[in-house]
Amino acid sequence: MSVQERVYELLEPIVATLEVELVDVEFTGGTLRVTVDQHDGITTESLAKVNRLISPILDQHDPVPGRYTLEVSSPGLERPLKSAPQYERAVGEQVVVKLVPSVEPRRVKGELIGLKVVEGGPAEIDLDVVEVDGVELDEPDRRRLALADIASARTVFEWGPSPKPGGPKQKNPKQKKTSSGKATATKQAPNNKSSVNREVRDEQ
Repeated sequence: MSVQERVYELLEPIVATLEVELVDVEFTGGTLRVTVDQHDGITTESLAKVNRLISPILDQHDPVPGRYTLEVSSPGLERPLKSAPQYERAVGEQVVVKLVPSVEPRRVKGELIGLKVVEGGPAEIDLDVVEVDGVELDEPDRRRLALADIASARTVFEWGPSPKPGGPKQKNPKQKKTSSGKATATKQAPNNKSSVNREVRDEQ
């Protein structure tokens, strides 16, 4: 089991006690990045609460070898999709899907139309595809993809056209509000776990 898998398994039920969803865990370059979210967008205050909650738990269980920096952050405008509930909440948004090597095409982009979960069967998503392997289609093509065939997926923020001078501002009604923020903590050497420096900052 990888570091990411161990941390995800450890923290998922713990952050849920704060009514927060664990979206993703990454461990690269000595940084353990824990991405969390809430239904209406997570606040900097909630990020700080998650940070305070999970820091001692990570110290206690020590799923990450050596010294590392813990970073608790919101997904921002673009976020990964890894579970059926995450796909369900992203219905109506633009997504990019990368498929496993055995499935063609390898990469599609389009509007997520819906999630289909059949008891005892595979979970699937319906997608109005507008781009295949980097090539735009003349018109949307409705496709159904099994979650088991998806290597990775994420939402895509589509910038709207610039508003005309004096005219109303353009809005993208399909984008959910997401508070952007970050909470960080540095884990000390294994024999000095009692000292943790935390910094919380709002990046808005």
